[in-house]
Amino acid sequence: MINEFWKGVNQFNQEEFYACHDTFEALWMESVEPQKKFYQGILQIAVACYHLGNLNWRGTVILLGEGIGRLRDYQPIHESIDVTELITQSTDLLKMLQEVGAEQVADVVQQLTTTSIDSISEVGSGRIRRLPKITRVNPDL
Repeated sequence: MINEFWKGVNQFNQEEFYACHDTFEALWMESVEPQKKFYQGILQIAVACYHLGNLNWRGTVILLGEGIGRLRDYQPIHESIDVTELITQSTDLLKMLQEVGAEQVADVVQQLTTTSIDSISEVGSGRIRRLPKITRVNPDL
């Protein structure tokens, strides 16, 4: 199960959100609390990012909110993951999407796919760098 977890994290960070969904869904279905809710939170943020790629503003906003909510109790760090940072990045994306609305979702996706990580793009007044990433706190573990 541990190897599958890190496989899912790598898929998430490589923006392979559909594959990440499959990996985390399998983990989620086989797990018990407290892990079940943790896996579901990551899964929902991955699916939100997948929806964003398909210009599904409503699905993105709903699942970002649900994923963020499920991960809050796991802060600051859980399973060697910086949960606080994942929540911060996801919340920033959610707020920006709520601000620009469904009408500008294509602009958001275009900015996210054409912007280097070192630069900042402006969409509306929202500042975005990239899609959320999962940060491993203790990579040697």
